[in-house]
Amino acid sequence: MPMPRPRRRRTWIATWAVLCTGGVAATAALNTSSTPDRPPEEPVSAQCRAYIAEVDRQLAEAEAEQGGGRDRVQAYAGIRNSGEDGCDDELGRHLRDAR
Repeated sequence: MPMPRPRRRRTWIATWAVLCTGGVAATAALNTSSTPDRPPEEPVSAQCRAYIAEVDRQLAEAEAEQGGGRDRVQAYAGIRNSGEDGCDDELGRHLRDAR
């Protein structure tokens, strides 16, 4: 079997640089393509804002009755027709942000 020709150092460096550049470009392309676009925020209806304000008021009253202690878990369970104005998601976001 014949001996392969020895490659020059410049050839190895050039090959390495091309492969690294290609890997960085491919990684950047995958990262930008896999980032989901945030959906535009929809305006909150007046009914929904009033409902969220009522929930906040009731939670504030419950906290005042407890003496302002933060070591207890507060829960809110209101009875209403679900999905009447699409307020459920907005209420969930508001309560998560209030933590």
